[in-house]
Amino acid sequence: MTDVVELEYEFRFEAAHRLPNVPAGHKCHRLHGHSFRATVTVQGPVDPHLGWYIDYAEIRNAVEPIRLQLDHNFLNEVEGLSNPTSEVLARWIWDRLLPSFSGMVAIRVAETCTSSCVYRGERSQ
Repeated sequence: MTDVVELEYEFRFEAAHRLPNVPAGHKCHRLHGHSFRATVTVQGPVDPHLGWYIDYAEIRNAVEPIRLQLDHNFLNEVEGLSNPTSEVLARWIWDRLLPSFSGMVAIRVAETCTSSCVYRGERSQ
């Protein structure tokens, strides 16, 4: 029997956004920024010879272009993020990473130390 594990890889980025679809008086309607934390969770069998499921470097290498696209940018101007809620951002990251990881099970996006969203999407496109 092969052990199945979940691995998590966290990355961070600083970005500004505004939520255009909330009422004009809502604080998130105004331009503001966050120190975002995103966590990629993948699941799969442990290779008995290597002793791991996947090298964390593979996850980091797949994540880095996405992180660079988001870091120190105005999220509303990134294609596909015109309404960059945590929910939309988690799905956006999922869609870009899914081709690299068939074993991906979740994306967590935290925009504050107390608020986060977890997206568990479809594994096949």
